[in-house]
Amino acid sequence: MIGEQQTPRATDVATTKLPDAWADTPLTVVMPTYNEAGNLPGMVELLMGLEQPGLRLLVVDDSSPDGTGKIADELAEGFVTEDGKPRMSVLHRTAKDGLGRAYAAGMAKAVEDGAEYVLQMDADGSHPAGKIAEMLGVARSTGAGLVVGSRYVPGGTLSDAWGAHRKLLSRWANAYASTILGTRVRDITGGFNLWSAPALKAIDLASIGSAGYSFQVEMKYKALRRGFRVMEVPIHFEDRTVGESKMNLAVQLESIAMPWKLRARAGK
Repeated sequence: MIGEQQTPRATDVATTKLPDAWADTPLTVVMPTYNEAGNLPGMVELLMGLEQPGLRLLVVDDSSPDGTGKIADELAEGFVTEDGKPRMSVLHRTAKDGLGRAYAAGMAKAVEDGAEYVLQMDADGSHPAGKIAEMLGVARSTGAGLVVGSRYVPGGTLSDAWGAHRKLLSRWANAYASTILGTRVRDITGGFNLWSAPALKAIDLASIGSAGYSFQVEMKYKALRRGFRVMEVPIHFEDRTVGESKMNLAVQLESIAMPWKLRARAGK
């Protein structure tokens, strides 16, 4: 069995109102975008309104045809600290190169710029911003290298918009990857994850081979292999209401093959 996942007890985080010292923790939300013009303004407003002075937002845009990158630049101009430093920035990439590679580029940039924690978050509104303080609190109080916003620990829920087939497929994908890799992480495929900078440095983002959604599995597996504690916090996962999913056949095939590749490499 690789590593061990732990679900935080009620006493781990008494409230989502963080102590000032923890609220000031340098935390960068990395948010990849491709054609998210309809979602991004609302997400930015939500994140910038959180009571976490240390929070920054890095949008990673893959040259969205709908102008998401330009919208992000304009939004960023409106969010600066009292001493004039940006609270939001944009990393422009020249081509659509996969969600995993967008995340890797943004996370590496965030750590390079001094973030102590980096949060992966989608731009489509599926991940609950209100859980960020709790996830940071769990990381700070337990020393975890990774805190997963989990759909599949007690208290975690999925959108009612998801049909029975989609829910079953998601649970199967988690069980499939976890069984092959021998982990106890309940939501190994989930994309709402808080990482410590030391964990990201140890994983070596440049070594990640996944281009698509299998990035989530590869990253968690490597964190466990390197001995980092992984905690899971229950979340409600909402369905997107604007725009289209980026899941396609190539991404699905990569997700099926990646656990076997990781297992084979680990056995060498």
